[in-house]
Amino acid sequence: MGPGDFVLFEWLVLMERELLIFAGVFFLAGAVDEFAVDLAWIWLRATGRGRARLHDSEPAGRTGRGRLSGRAAVFIPAWREDAVIGTTVRHMLGAWSDPDLRIYVGCYRNDPSTVAAAAAAASGQSRVRIVIHEACGPTTKADCLNRLYRALEEDEARSGERAAMVLLHDAEDMADPAALGLMREAMREADLVQLPVLPLPQRDSRWIGSHYCEEFAEAHGKALVVRDALRAGIPLAGVGCAISREALTLLARHRGAAAPFAAESLTEDYEIGLDIAALGGRTRFVRRRAGDGRLIATRAYFPPKLNQAVRQKTRWIFGIAFQGWDRLGWRGSPAEVWMRLRDRRGPFNALLLAIAYFLLVIAAAGSLAELLGFGERPGFSPMLTVLLWANLGFLGWRCVLRFAFTAREYGAMEGLRAVLRLPLANIVAIMAARRALSAYVRSLGGAVPTWDKTEHRLHPALAIERGAP
Repeated sequence: MGPGDFVLFEWLVLMERELLIFAGVFFLAGAVDEFAVDLAWIWLRATGRGRARLHDSEPAGRTGRGRLSGRAAVFIPAWREDAVIGTTVRHMLGAWSDPDLRIYVGCYRNDPSTVAAAAAAASGQSRVRIVIHEACGPTTKADCLNRLYRALEEDEARSGERAAMVLLHDAEDMADPAALGLMREAMREADLVQLPVLPLPQRDSRWIGSHYCEEFAEAHGKALVVRDALRAGIPLAGVGCAISREALTLLARHRGAAAPFAAESLTEDYEIGLDIAALGGRTRFVRRRAGDGRLIATRAYFPPKLNQAVRQKTRWIFGIAFQGWDRLGWRGSPAEVWMRLRDRRGPFNALLLAIAYFLLVIAAAGSLAELLGFGERPGFSPMLTVLLWANLGFLGWRCVLRFAFTAREYGAMEGLRAVLRLPLANIVAIMAARRALSAYVRSLGGAVPTWDKTEHRLHPALAIERGAP
């Protein structure tokens, strides 16, 4: 062993300590932030304030809440969804028998399979309208929604009857029979309502497709409950949500456009919730259970393959973190700014996770070098020791809550898997953040974002018919 080997060992130790301090400090900051939300949720539960209280006698806001009556329109944008769109439409027609409901399915002229599947499911019913986009697909989901909005305006002009609210759903969703009534009830005092989304575990994809279960269990069981209590804007999930017709009109007018959805955004659903709140509208997250104990929520299967999950989360990170920073800024109350900061921390969290995994490699290399006699690594300073123990304690707390929230909806076994899936979920987040950053850099050079959607082959309603879990 030469002198250079010992110098290399010293540099390895130095790099390990510097990265430990950097990652430890910011991991702790993120853990404290999450712990604050945990404490707020616990307080809401303990005081009973976390329940979805409606009809709180608030005065009508700028967008005219309190005047809801009449038709509900469901917008379902679809691009290459022939495997699931028919099941979604048939199930929705059966679950929601309201004669004042009309379903608008947006298809593209170069996607005849989806058009045929949607038309077959509609079976000539007047409650379903197939809308063919003039452009060849895919454009963006928001652009397809804008085409559906124009179709709604055309129908309103012909009938002379204005819709009361617009519901958003994806082509692979299974609507809850109680959701329409709950949204109608909530919309009497709000301009925008989001119900929970409940990803379903997948027997054939226990580690990829099922890892969405715990993420939504915490996000829609805790984070959005706190957000609603703080009166911060509620970002839409794009499914299981309703927007008042007046709010859409106001938003289109505010943007100086003919339609309300931001066609250049990859997360138009997220933006529209915050924009309506910024315009003075009341946004609500409503979590309620049916009489049989079932959570009233939109159920769906999420991407079962690694590349599909990465692609989907790339779109979320790109739209929420990068486009959201550029397009929405940081305006609003302190609670609003706090929530936006939480929304946009995804890329930085991914960087910290990547550093953490890199530290494991460095630590292993340092231990091996120490065993081979290249030197002796110094012990941790008292401050660094406290920092690491604090992070370890918060990690344990995070695992407990992840288990608890997941087990509440899916059972103890799925709660245990949720904890075991943490490393894999971190890897998906790292890969998606890297891909989102690359896409954002390309967009700065003029690249136009397109609908980089994932393929859907599974549908909850079909799984129920076949007796699958």
